[in-house]
Amino acid sequence: MTLSDKITSSRLVLAPIFFIIYLLPGYFPLIAPALWTIPVLWVLFIFSEVSDLLDGMIARKRGEVSDFGKLYDPFADTITQVTLFFCFIIDGIFPAFLFLLLIYREFGILFIRTMLLKKGIALAARMSGKIKTVAYIISVGLALLASSIARLELGNELYKWSVIAANVVFVLAVIIALVSFMEYFFIFLKNSYKK
Repeated sequence: MTLSDKITSSRLVLAPIFFIIYLLPGYFPLIAPALWTIPVLWVLFIFSEVSDLLDGMIARKRGEVSDFGKLYDPFADTITQVTLFFCFIIDGIFPAFLFLLLIYREFGILFIRTMLLKKGIALAARMSGKIKTVAYIISVGLALLASSIARLELGNELYKWSVIAANVVFVLAVIIALVSFMEYFFIFLKNSYKK
């Protein structure tokens, strides 16, 4: 594994840690009071997103760009994003039906990548996929802000507006994700007729 792949792997480790820490106050409030979890969750979230930037930069700088990395990085991104979104579904911040659309999209992309890989094509992230990722990051950041407001008990009105803001961006993220899926799908169609 290259250095960039190891950085990518850190997201696969951090995603379940985020999930566990996020849920701890609800199940074990004496062990993990809500206030203690807030800074830890923010650090995990920020580190995950910074590592996503770093792994690609390091791979390009060190000449370590590989077909494996082109597939491994979006895989780690998807695991991280799905895990974080699921936390906010559990908390009622995001609606489950939109999350389900994202799951369908991610499985569709996985299928397309697998089929193209059989033709010797490692489909890297496209620009639309990168824009989708930025929208995901912003929606997760706003949802984590809403969750933090609730854990700090800063008031229902502030919480309500932060949830609305998070959901507006989440809806945009879903739309961008579906549009980016179409781009991947057309690439798949174009290459599926090649022998």
